[in-house]
Amino acid sequence: MLSRVGENLYWMARYLERAENSARLINVNTNLLLDLPKRVQPGWEPLIEISGSRSDYTSQYPTIDERSVVKYLIGDTNHPGSILSSLGFARENARTVRDFMPRETWENVNELYLYAKGNLASGLGHRRRYEYLRGIIHGVQQISGLLAGTMTHDEGYNMLRMGRNLERADMTIRIIDVRSANLLPELSKELTPFENIQWMSVLKSLSAYQMYRRAMQVRVRRPDVLRFLFKERLFPRAFYHTVTEVESCLEYLPRREAPLRCVSDLKERVAAAHPENFDQRELHEFIDTLEIGLIDLNRAISDTYFLANVTSA
Repeated sequence: MLSRVGENLYWMARYLERAENSARLINVNTNLLLDLPKRVQPGWEPLIEISGSRSDYTSQYPTIDERSVVKYLIGDTNHPGSILSSLGFARENARTVRDFMPRETWENVNELYLYAKGNLASGLGHRRRYEYLRGIIHGVQQISGLLAGTMTHDEGYNMLRMGRNLERADMTIRIIDVRSANLLPELSKELTPFENIQWMSVLKSLSAYQMYRRAMQVRVRRPDVLRFLFKERLFPRAFYHTVTEVESCLEYLPRREAPLRCVSDLKERVAAAHPENFDQRELHEFIDTLEIGLIDLNRAISDTYFLANVTSA
C-alpha cells in the first residue's frame, strides 16, 4: 500500500470521528444547560477549551456566547476543527482514495458533507439543532459500519481504525480534563445533585452513560466515572480500550516497533494510575502526560508510515 494512501485513510477516519465528537458535545451541552439552574451553568466556554482553540476563537469573536460558539464549532470554515471543515477534509481524503474503499463509502462521505453544508442554518439555530447534529452523528456511524462490513480488513482498514481510535482517545481525555475542571467544585450541599448531572453529561458526551451503569452498577460519582473512562477495557471510547485498539492495528503492519513502544508506555501509565484518587491538579497533570503520549504516538505513526513532506492537522 502506498504511503499516501495510508495517510489519507488515517486522516479521513480522524476527521470523521472529530466531526461526530463535536456534534455529540454540542448536543449534550445544549441539553445540560436546560437541566442546571442558571447560577451554576458552565455555559459554552468549556466547548472552546475542549477544542483547544481559545486563541483562535477570541481572535475572531468578541464574546463567548451560544450563538458565536455554535457557529464557530459547526460552520466556521476558517476554523479547521469545525464540523463543516472536518467533513470537508474527510471528503477530500476520501476522494483521493476512492479506489481503495467500497464505492458506497465515498458516496456516503460526500452526501454527509453536502447534508452538513446544505442544512447549516438548521444547525446554527436552536430549534432544529438537535435533529441536524443527530444527522451528523448517524451519518458518521453509518460510514464506520459500512467500512467494517464491506472493506477488506487489510493494511488500509487498520490505518482507518488507528486514526479513529487515536481521535477518540484524544477527545475522551480532553472532555474529562475540561469538564472536570468546571464541575461545581465549591457548591453547597443542596446543589450536590447538580454535580451528578454534570458527571452524567461527561458520560453522555461519550455515549457512555448506559454502559457505565451496566459495568459499574453504582450511581454516577466522580471516582467511578474517572475509573471507567480511563481504565475500562471493553467500552469502545474508554482511553485504555482505544489505545489497545491502536496496538491491535499495529500488529498487522510492518516496522511497528516505534509506535508500539509509544502504545505500551500509554497503557502502562493508565494501568498503574489511580485516577479516582486524584485531586483536580493531579488529574490535569496526568492528562497532560497522556496528551503528550498521544502526540508522540501520532508522530511515530507518521514517521514510520507516511511521507515526510505531507502534513495534516
